[in-house]
Amino acid sequence: MKKNNSEDITDIEFGKDDEYEKTLRPKFLKDFIGQKNFTSNLQVYIEAAKKRKEPLDHILLAGPPGLGKTTLASIIANEMNVNFKSTSAPILEKAGDLAAILTDIQENDVFFIDEIHRLRKNIEELLYSAMEDYTMDIIIGQGPSAKTIKINIAPFTLIGATTRSGLISSPLRARFGITENLDFYTSDEMKMIIKRSSSILNVNIEEDAAEMLAKCSRGTPRVGNRILKRVRDFAQIENKGKIDIEITKKALERLNIDSLGLNKLDIKLLKTLIENYEGGPVGAKTLAISIGEEVDTIEEVYEPFLIQIGFIKRTPRGRVATKKAYLHLGLPYREEKTLFQDEVF
Repeated sequence: MKKNNSEDITDIEFGKDDEYEKTLRPKFLKDFIGQKNFTSNLQVYIEAAKKRKEPLDHILLAGPPGLGKTTLASIIANEMNVNFKSTSAPILEKAGDLAAILTDIQENDVFFIDEIHRLRKNIEELLYSAMEDYTMDIIIGQGPSAKTIKINIAPFTLIGATTRSGLISSPLRARFGITENLDFYTSDEMKMIIKRSSSILNVNIEEDAAEMLAKCSRGTPRVGNRILKRVRDFAQIENKGKIDIEITKKALERLNIDSLGLNKLDIKLLKTLIENYEGGPVGAKTLAISIGEEVDTIEEVYEPFLIQIGFIKRTPRGRVATKKAYLHLGLPYREEKTLFQDEVF
C-alpha cells in the first residue's frame, strides 16, 4: 500500500512538535546519524519485508527521552512507503479508542505508540490478538445480552517506544519480533548531528563551536538541537548570526549549562544527594521530594545520563553519588564513605 503524502500522515491525539524540530528530524535511514548497528540491521529487515510484501515485524524501542525513537518509527514508515499513525498510551482509555485507530489502518501501515509501558490492561490485552492474528474481539453490551464481535484488521507494524522497558509486561514484550535499547550518542556523532542541524537552520557554525555543543548535549540529539537553537538566538542578536567559540561559551553560561551538559537541575539533584544525604544511599522518592520533582522525571530524565557519565550509581539501598560527582562540583570527598557504600552491592 502506497503511503499518503506528508500532509496526510496522521498524528492521532498526539502533541504536534515544533515545526523546526520536525525539519531537523531525518526522514530516511541514510540521513540518520548514530545507532549504527541497529540501523544497519533495520535496513536488512525492511528490505526483506518489502520483498516478501509483508509488514515489518513489530518493534519495541527503549531508551531515555530524546534518542530518536519517534524519529526511527517515522523513518521506518517512510522506508516501507506506508502511512504513519501515532498515539500515546495514556490517551487510549477505552477499547473503542484502539479499535477506531486499528480499523482505519491500511495494509502494512506503521502504528506508533509512545510511552507504551503506560498502556491500560484492557487496551494491552486487545493488542495481543491484533499483533498476532490481526483481529480484535470487541464486547458489545453488558450482562447476559453482551456479545463478542471479532473484527479483522489489515496487517500492520506496531512500534512501541518506552523509557521504562522494565514496566512492560512479559506477554506484551514477547509479541515484539524486534527489540532494541537505544544508546546515548558519542561526541563525534553529536558533532555530526549539530553540524547537520546547523545547515538545515541555515546558520554558520565553526568547528570548535560545534565540538563544544556536542560535548554538552548529553549524548542526546533532542538536547543538542534545543541548545543549538538557543545558541543561534544569541549569535543572531550578539554576533551577527555566526556561532563561534566565544558566543557559544557565553550562551552556555547564560543558559546555566556546564561543559558536560549538566544544567541547574542536574546540579541541584547532585548537591542535594551529597549535601543533604551525605552522598547517599537515598531512595528515588525521597530525592524527588527534596528537589520538588516527580519520581518518574528523576528516573527517566536525569538519572540515565548521570549514571552513564558515572556521577550516580544505583544500589539496593538507593542512589549514591560517586567520587567523580564530588570532584566535578568541587566538593570534598571522603574515601572511607565510598568503601562503606560499595558494600551495598
